[in-house]
Amino acid sequence: MELQTYRYHGHSMSDPGVSYRTREEIQEVRSKSDPIMLLKDRMVNSNLASVEELKEIDMEGRKEIENAAQFATADPEPPLEELGYHIYCNDPPFEVRGANQWIKFKSIS
Repeated sequence: MELQTYRYHGHSMSDPGVSYRTREEIQEVRSKSDPIMLLKDRMVNSNLASVEELKEIDMEGRKEIENAAQFATADPEPPLEELGYHIYCNDPPFEVRGANQWIKFKSIS
């Protein structure tokens, strides 16, 4: 599968993404090539969903993301000794650079 994509934002927080392209270019790509918007338009034009139904789906998705973000923010950080839990089911079949070979991580599940 070969796909074309467009980076709407810069590469990092220090790169706002407008130093090498204009805001107008970004907006034009969003309005003409955004795959989510194109799918929504096709769904509405094919009577698969109404604009109101798609807005409701968007709002439900945003609410789910907001709830997950609040849960993650409120969840306490695990103790440092649990840092390596749930990374490997068994001991890794290779040496992990920088890891203390005398400390074995374990799974608590």
